[in-house]
Amino acid sequence: MKRCAVLGSGEVGQTLSKGLKKHGYEVRIGSRTPAKLGDFSKSTGIPAGTFEEISAWADTLVLAVSGSGAMAALEQAGRPNLKGKLVMDATNPISDDPPQDGVLKYFTTPTSSLMEQLQAAYPDARFVKVFNSVGSDLMVNPVLKGGKPTMFYCGNDPAAKAEVAKLLDQFGWEKEDMGTVVGARAVEILAQIWCIPGFLRNDWTHAFCLMRP
Repeated sequence: MKRCAVLGSGEVGQTLSKGLKKHGYEVRIGSRTPAKLGDFSKSTGIPAGTFEEISAWADTLVLAVSGSGAMAALEQAGRPNLKGKLVMDATNPISDDPPQDGVLKYFTTPTSSLMEQLQAAYPDARFVKVFNSVGSDLMVNPVLKGGKPTMFYCGNDPAAKAEVAKLLDQFGWEKEDMGTVVGARAVEILAQIWCIPGFLRNDWTHAFCLMRP
């Protein structure tokens, strides 16, 4: 994991791009319209390109688009450019419907997940669900009164998860392996829980912590 392509130019994509560069990785950021990232690239030194261009260059991908656009982003990246590569999936299957009493609505069912759909569509890629259960402000080296928060992650490939675990150490997280891609059914739900205080009380500065005796 040396060259990282971040697919997505929003807050999550920009935050993870800067965090990866801070920790010594080569990074490029992608957009359907790379020209709009001109100011970002100028201020950070992170080159921008199309999804296909940066995915061909990278050995690791970060999927940081809206959940509804995840499949299309991978299609634009190109199937040959995903083969054998780690894909860190930070997406959530959020529908276009508004939240109900602070609870986001998902387009998946309780017995499915977005990452399962992506893994099935691209079986040669090594997906790991991660960075989907916290806001962008806290993704990189979070500082919280309670100490290090916990990042939950999952995926089918043990070597891919080991690479993600190393990155989480660098990014200042406690980490918890939640098993195979099926675990994404639960890990994606964490985003719904995380968002409730935000929608109800405008409280967005928190993270999960798994505590043991």
